[in-house]
Amino acid sequence: MIPGVDNDSIVYLNGDYVRLGDAKISVLDRGFIFGDGIYEVVPCYGGKPFLMDNHLARLQRSLKAIRINAGRSTQDWQDLVLQMLSRSGATGDCTVYLQVTRGVAKREHGFPPSAQATVFCMVSPLKRPSQQVRQQGMTAVSMPDERWLHCEIKSVSLLGNVLAKQYATDAGVDEVLQFRGSHLSEGSSCNIWVVKDGTLSAPVRDHLILEGIRYGFLEQLAAQAGIPFQSRPITQEEVAHADEIMLSSATKEVLPITQLDGKAVGNGIPGPVYQRLRAAYDAAIEAL
Repeated sequence: MIPGVDNDSIVYLNGDYVRLGDAKISVLDRGFIFGDGIYEVVPCYGGKPFLMDNHLARLQRSLKAIRINAGRSTQDWQDLVLQMLSRSGATGDCTVYLQVTRGVAKREHGFPPSAQATVFCMVSPLKRPSQQVRQQGMTAVSMPDERWLHCEIKSVSLLGNVLAKQYATDAGVDEVLQFRGSHLSEGSSCNIWVVKDGTLSAPVRDHLILEGIRYGFLEQLAAQAGIPFQSRPITQEEVAHADEIMLSSATKEVLPITQLDGKAVGNGIPGPVYQRLRAAYDAAIEAL
């Protein structure tokens, strides 16, 4: 039994639908031994997937990047997501979690030629951001980005992200803003956005950040709302003097950061660019 988890919920594991409490993998699975795998999280509202095609396209990119052949097409992944939603009976807000590892093999670092990919999928409740955090914003601290150089891969090797989140917890704040040298990268598990003089900016989409599905989506919403947008290197000095700072992720959607390193961001309240993006984001969810 897993404390705090519905052990009777149905999950998918290597072709079978089983109780979560009965799902088992080998201790020699390379995801367990090496963190050799990738994952994806599809948010769903009212039981309906949101931006699923984008999430599954990134899933395929990540698999290709680390050379795992799971033998499935994008349509196969889509069918699995929809089947899991149907079997779970989910009609409210939830997430569909997909994880693929290289499979079970003798513990050797090189790719095993005969291993079969391990595929796991589950549905979990999604608690959307509260009205309080939307209206008051989040707190954050700065820290050096000490992770590896392939952050564009949505890898299950998340120790760097875990340590970053714990850094925030130890500091008594909600999130971190990570910097490679003097330039902004991302949060512990979210993309970061900066506003100055009405222009929205985000770090360049390269190997130093995981391009969240909300990255392109917020860029689209900004264009629709007439908000100027730039994808460019952003210095720590610029972040310190930003009018607004925001974060985005599948589960946090888009939220304001109103305090950084103990100082107010802008006026210390969610700003007008955030308000416009938040309204557009909510409208997109309602359109489902």
